[in-house]
Amino acid sequence: MPSKFCFAIDRGGTFTDVYCQCPGGKIRVMKLLSVDPANYPDAPREGIRRILESETGIKMPPQNPIDTSLIEWIRMGTTVATNALLERKGERMALVVTKG
Repeated sequence: MPSKFCFAIDRGGTFTDVYCQCPGGKIRVMKLLSVDPANYPDAPREGIRRILESETGIKMPPQNPIDTSLIEWIRMGTTVATNALLERKGERMALVVTKG
């Protein structure tokens, strides 16, 4: 059982899913819109902030940095880039490799 908060986050094109194992073993799950600029600038950060605030009772204003001393780890994946690649959407690019 972790002594700090552990987060696993999947940021998709429409929704961001946040899974958290809290100290003591409690599990929290949250789903946010991935893009919601009227309410928050970044969905993964907002999910972390909301869970930490709710579980600790410590006010964490959205404009302030998150207290990372409460967090053991964050694991994050995204389907946004994978989908863009598979669907051949996005900007054209090239990879140039030289010897050495």
